[in-house]
Amino acid sequence: MADLIFHHMAIACKDPLQVEAFYTRHFGFKRARVIPLGDTQIVFIKSGNAYLEIFQAKEEYPGSKAEADGPWYPDWRHIAFKVDNVDAKLAEMGSDAKITLGPFDFDAFIPGWRTVWVSDPEGNIVEITQGYVDELI
Repeated sequence: MADLIFHHMAIACKDPLQVEAFYTRHFGFKRARVIPLGDTQIVFIKSGNAYLEIFQAKEEYPGSKAEADGPWYPDWRHIAFKVDNVDAKLAEMGSDAKITLGPFDFDAFIPGWRTVWVSDPEGNIVEITQGYVDELI
């Protein structure tokens, strides 16, 4: 089997420019490609080897948006980014850091692991975490 490499996650949003600005400003994404599709476009933004694919939403959200650390019904719960220091990242984000849950320390599981969840401009849940390490198996 060929190596599997994570490529992208797609987001349909009401305000694609606002969403692009949020991930660019706070998580280091840069515009990688714009694909025109008649009266709309797809925008790919990139950080390292990971992309977010941003679409203009064509429908209203059918229910209430997720809260806390994401939905518990079948869906993507949240996207997560690892940082050196959660508190410093929150301070850097200022009023853009709309905390939905936390911050919490998970030292009982992994010493130094700390996490907070925020929402992006569209209400999508974003985890910001520090100190996570894989288990030695």
